[in-house]
Amino acid sequence: MAADVPGSGTGPVVVRRGIPAGAERRAAELYWGAFGRKLGPALNPPDKAVAFLASHLNADRAVCAVLDGRLVGLAGYQLGGRALTGGSASAVLNAYGHLRGLHRLLVLALFERHPAPGQLVMDGIAVEAGLRGRGVGSALIEEVAAVAAEQGCRQIRLDVIDTNPRARELYERRGFTAVRTEPTPYLRRLLGFGAVTTMHRPVGANGPRETRTP
Repeated sequence: MAADVPGSGTGPVVVRRGIPAGAERRAAELYWGAFGRKLGPALNPPDKAVAFLASHLNADRAVCAVLDGRLVGLAGYQLGGRALTGGSASAVLNAYGHLRGLHRLLVLALFERHPAPGQLVMDGIAVEAGLRGRGVGSALIEEVAAVAAEQGCRQIRLDVIDTNPRARELYERRGFTAVRTEPTPYLRRLLGFGAVTTMHRPVGANGPRETRTP
């Protein structure tokens, strides 16, 4: 399955499933660009973080946006016990050392989310800066929704932090509703945000059509 949205290159942006072979480093760069501030305390420095992410991606847990053969966006999801970003505890310890790695594992544990039965958990959206606001994120969300429907899920869940209001606005336009907000003041100094909102969308629901600029 694929969908086209307007692009700025010679062709449309094509949404497809899976990370294209050979694009793992690019996928990791996009993901880090979107979530590096949050993941920094666990995976910094950036060059090492991108390399670690690229080496431990589950390519079949993503939908991607491609323009002129270049990866320009992706959305990850967790299903069947596997998410877009992988890497075992031993992988973290091997990459960062046992002493510093233990602290990093504790930080990473703060981001662990486990889907309820019949639930698909989204693992964030990253879109190249020049294409933001042009419908790419919406197309990625709808492709994830299609995956959820095909897998027999009843609900899509995601978590959004209080310092990312633009992402929350996008999710609300695509049919997500906030169900609870958990204050996390103890994380503000460490990770830069002070609350996490959980949002749900029933599988089969659609948000309103997105207005796209040329």
